Amino acid sequence: MAKVFEIAISRNFKGKMIGIPSVEAVANKGLVNDRKFKESNSKLSQITFIESENIDYYNQTFKTSIAYIDFRRNVITKGVRLNELINKEFTVGDVKVKGHDLCRPCKYLQETLRQDNIIKEFLQKGGLRCEILTGGKIFVGDNIKV
Repeated sequence: MAKVFEIAISRNFKGKMIGIPSVEAVANKGLVNDRKFKESNSKLSQITFIESENIDYYNQTFKTSIAYIDFRRNVITKGVRLNELINKEFTVGDVKVKGHDLCRPCKYLQETLRQDNIIKEFLQKGGLRCEILTGGKIFVGDNIKV
């Protein structure tokens, strides 16, 4: 079963990501207290997801131990193929979201993680940008249903 493995937010754009047990998702705005939360938010900036399995693979392959939340996505998943959810609606706990675009890694992330290959290795594995269709609370351990 696909699940929420971890949740993270940051209060400012280059601030440290903080792991939290739950977060309030607000339709069309984003996650309360996250750096990207705002009125009439772009559907690409409301909530982001990344697969824990892709981070595990990277850490094993390159002998690193980068924490899941250091990849700067809001929801770390387990057991779901996020690339298959582009243009699809799914639920995270009681919150309904729609996948719109892949999260492509940037130079800032690569520099922050002090790795030379993040952009290359996560180009098609960097996660999913989603729109929040119905608000509610998301908890670590929530089921993800497609």
